[in-house]
Parts: sequence; structure tokens; C-alpha cells
Amino acid sequence: MITLAEENYLKAILKLSKNSEDSVSTNAIAEELDTKASSVTDMIKKITDKQLVDYVPYRGVSLSKSGLKKAIEIVRKHRLWEVFLVTKLQFKWDEVHDIAEQLEHIKSQKLVDALDAYLGYPQHDPHGEPIPNKDGQFPKSFSKRLSELEKGSSGQVVGVSQDNQSFLQYLNSLNITLGASISVIQKIDFDDSLEITINNKSAHISNDVARNLLIKQK
Repeated sequence: MITLAEENYLKAILKLSKNSEDSVSTNAIAEELDTKASSVTDMIKKITDKQLVDYVPYRGVSLSKSGLKKAIEIVRKHRLWEVFLVTKLQFKWDEVHDIAEQLEHIKSQKLVDALDAYLGYPQHDPHGEPIPNKDGQFPKSFSKRLSELEKGSSGQVVGVSQDNQSFLQYLNSLNITLGASISVIQKIDFDDSLEITINNKSAHISNDVARNLLIKQK
């Protein structure tokens, strides 16, 4: 039996790894989960004993095959619940993360599969993150970061690479939502900020914001 805390660790390791085989440092996990390094070390020992991760001292932690499968299941549940909350209960995209954090620990696979079917097998959550299917496969993504687009390029917002509440609320203030049309008018050499249009309205955004906006080019 895997505990709620152990599931959170598996999900954090998956998020921090560039792919399933990459090792993640205990310090990175501590920062991600806002906890002490000593607590991470204790938990890593527990999930290593359960063969959910592989741990090499001074090199880091990577997910085992069973740990990866479990982490992807948790991500799938989280993102499906976010879709449900936004599309069926009319929550805003900046309100759903913390609620989905609670719902992702529901154990019933039958319920999760029924939820997936009820929602029409969505491939992306309300923040544009890919939703793995029941076999653990992620849909392909063809998006680019807005910061990577050249002057004169345009496209539609298809996602964000961070979903914390303050960032999403800032995007709301700029009327940047999924599906919004964005064109790059000017890239400022001094600080890499961008002059853009959002649905034909002018705006200025920082490079940090641009790096976290995912665009599908037209």
C-alpha cells in the first residue's frame, strides 16, 4: 500500500526529472515539496524499500518501472479532475490545482476510467498539460514557448508550464487564456521582454512570463 505522502514524492520526482530515467537530487525534491532534506532522505528510504525508486547516494533518485507507472497514474487523475472542475463545475483555471491535489489520491481505477469517458477522453487539462491515457501514454505536443517565437510570429495559447495561482491570475488580468491569439510585435534586447498583441490588444510581458506560455504557431 502506498501512502498519500509517498504518492506526492513520486509525482514530485516525475515532475523534476527530464525523463523517467533522470536522477533527481534530494535537495531538489526538498525544495519542490517545501520540506527538510532530512525528511526527504527518510522518505526516499521508505519508497526505495518498496522498490518504487532507485537511489544512489550522492547521485540522486530515479523512478523504478513500478514507481513511474504509479506517478503517471497520479498525474492522470490530477489532470482529469482539473478538467472536470473547469468544464463541469465552472471553476476558474486558477482555482483547481489545490482541489485536484486532494482528488488525485482517490484509489478507484473504475472511477477514474469512468471520469475519463464522461469527459470525452480529454488529452489536455485546463492549463494545457498533457493527460496520459489509461496505458500511461502521453499525447504528443507541438507547442513552443512564447519566448522562442520570432518577431512577427503568431499563434494560439495552448498551455502554461507552471500553474501556480498567482501566475494564472496575472494571465487572467491580461486576458490570456487557452485559445487566445498572440502575435509577437517586438522583442526587447535589453531584458528579452516582449511587445505582443493578445486578441489584437497590445501588451508588454516579461521574458519570465513568455517562457511559461506555450503557443501553437499558426
